[in-house]
Amino acid sequence: MRPTFGIRFLDHLAPASTLVDWAVLAEDKGFDACWFPHDTFRKNSWALCSAVAAATSTIKVATVGTNPYTTEPSEIATYFATLDELSGGRAILGLGPHTGEMVEWLGFSADDVIAHTREAVEKVRALLQGGVVSGGEAFPWTEQAYLRFQPARRELPIYGGGWGADFLRMTGEVCDGSLPMVTPPESAPLMVAPIREGLRRAGRDPEAFVVAGCAWVSVSDQGGAARDTIRDIVAYFGPYLEEAALAAIGLPPGAFAPIKERLLAGDYRGAASLVTEPMLRVAMVGTPAEIIPRIETLLEAGVTHVSLGGPLGPDPRRAIELLGHEVLPRVR
Repeated sequence: MRPTFGIRFLDHLAPASTLVDWAVLAEDKGFDACWFPHDTFRKNSWALCSAVAAATSTIKVATVGTNPYTTEPSEIATYFATLDELSGGRAILGLGPHTGEMVEWLGFSADDVIAHTREAVEKVRALLQGGVVSGGEAFPWTEQAYLRFQPARRELPIYGGGWGADFLRMTGEVCDGSLPMVTPPESAPLMVAPIREGLRRAGRDPEAFVVAGCAWVSVSDQGGAARDTIRDIVAYFGPYLEEAALAAIGLPPGAFAPIKERLLAGDYRGAASLVTEPMLRVAMVGTPAEIIPRIETLLEAGVTHVSLGGPLGPDPRRAIELLGHEVLPRVR
């Protein structure tokens, strides 16, 4: 499978209209997909995807982290089908929560996250295919559960996004793609292995399945500023990374514990100040020449779609240009 490449925009980087402008630039620079995280209490990815669909013509528009706790699968299915119609068949759905804590903020328990997400995937797919989708454990629907319109496409790509080997195994069993966090890139083999196991269990063709690895990137012409730019992101998300993934770059268990304490106290600047140089290796950081071998690490591990997100660089627009001009041609 020829690798493809996406860009993932964090909502705090710029006003919504600027994010849309960057998506237009990413399309021009050769990116295959534009992703928006659908995180709790953040700008809404559905609105952003709809705006990008209207402003572009070829780049795929996609969400990552849409979770079936805060958004019921009937709503997810109707949104997904509508976005696909508006975009002319360019929609991808990333279904599954980023972290258990984000779900728990709203009073839900994530203990059943695998079964809950699996049922959501099955229900969304069945609705899109035109079925009456009654019954269920997490979503006990009645015989009135069916779409009142015909989607432009019945078979729409659903990628599972979550954490842990069991969740990734489930995505291989029932989804069209998987969205593992490959932070650091050296952890990618740990993420790809359970996905492939799930594919084998279900007797599915791995060549038809997309492993869309989500990496963080900060790139600049000189490299030094790129390191400073990504410290906040590493501090904010690092405590949620799996210990086995961190061990792939030599970080011990609990390395991020002091940072998490600062975050819980609301001291974001203090948390970022504790990020060490080895911790920065959870991301792809530096010049284009430094980024390229880390992307190659992902491709060698079996990642087939590389989703590049994070701050992108000290100048996000320049980062998109650098990635498009100096990185993508080297790794395709």
